[in-house]
Amino acid sequence: MAKEIERKFLLANDTWRAAVIRAVRMSQGYLANNERASVRVRVAGDEASLNIKGAGLVAVRDEFEYPLPLDDARYLLDTLSAQPLVDKTRHWVAFGGLQWEIDVFHGDNDGLVVAEIELDHPDQAFDRPPWLGSEVTSLHRYYNVNLVAKPFAAWTDEERNP
Repeated sequence: MAKEIERKFLLANDTWRAAVIRAVRMSQGYLANNERASVRVRVAGDEASLNIKGAGLVAVRDEFEYPLPLDDARYLLDTLSAQPLVDKTRHWVAFGGLQWEIDVFHGDNDGLVVAEIELDHPDQAFDRPPWLGSEVTSLHRYYNVNLVAKPFAAWTDEERNP
């Protein structure tokens, strides 16, 4: 069974930008979201995927991802996905022997920037980059699936500063 072990963080500053290895614009939408799982369609550049992820505000969740034909994914985003879609640019940054994914959001989520790291096991130690801020793994509002119903533009100042 596929497991995702992921932790989420805010950014303390923009110095990570100097270390970007690559970046790609992504559009994603959710076909389903309930107390057990979410089902996401993502178009990233010229690739597309269907993702099924177990629910919960935890670092370890079930995750399954499958390639989709690009035209099928665009159709699903346009016709069956909850709106608005999540629009972001993902940047990959290497630090301390691990790869970080930094998402810079656009549209209704403009201004939100979140760093994620996938680990091999829940207690894995890792070096904290100097640009890393507060951990938000346990805060539901920072999960992409929740940015559809309540985008960053609708957050209070308190919600923006945990």
